[in-house]
Amino acid sequence: MRTAVITFPASNCDRDAAVALRKVTGIKPVMVWHRDTELPKDIEFVIIPGGFSYGDYLRCGAMASRSPIVADLVKKAKKGLAIAGFCNGFQVLTEAGLLPGALMRNKGLKFVCRPEKLEIINNTSRYTAKYNDQSEVVYPVAHHDGNYYADKETLNKIEGQGQVIFRYKDNPNGSVNDIAGICNEGGNVFGMMPHPERAIDPMHGGTDGIKLFKSIIESI
Repeated sequence: MRTAVITFPASNCDRDAAVALRKVTGIKPVMVWHRDTELPKDIEFVIIPGGFSYGDYLRCGAMASRSPIVADLVKKAKKGLAIAGFCNGFQVLTEAGLLPGALMRNKGLKFVCRPEKLEIINNTSRYTAKYNDQSEVVYPVAHHDGNYYADKETLNKIEGQGQVIFRYKDNPNGSVNDIAGICNEGGNVFGMMPHPERAIDPMHGGTDGIKLFKSIIESI
């Protein structure tokens, strides 16, 4: 299968995402530049990686969400393309309107960088189906603006429809309802602040992230 990773100016986790995809699929993903206007043909899964796109000027992810390639992502997401955004990628997805809510400055106003224990809230999603025998994972976090917020109506909707996929066990940023990761109504677009792509090698501290990638790849 063909996968892709989008690279923006100041992306710094695009290689991590590419390594994770190659480890799971055995095939090198296509690296797509943010100024490209269309994804290559036959792409079935896209990752928007972490980093500091455009230096985090304005709101994090705001400028990247206006990049030419994102317009094509939005169009293809509506047709069911599987898209995941991690850290800055999650911020881009909310700014582009592909996921509800917003990511604000951490409650403690400090950058947090540490392994974080997460509770799997929905293990029937396309991104978590392989975790059927597991209720918790440990992924690293590294962000300054990871405080997830949504209004009460939106929260009730995503909670009621099973769109909340992960929660923090020890909330590092003040996110409402301890939310760490969510998907859209269709289940094809997923975003989270923690980094599953940095949890695929025992030499880096753990391999809990592998099942997330296997889940979505097998679902496709």
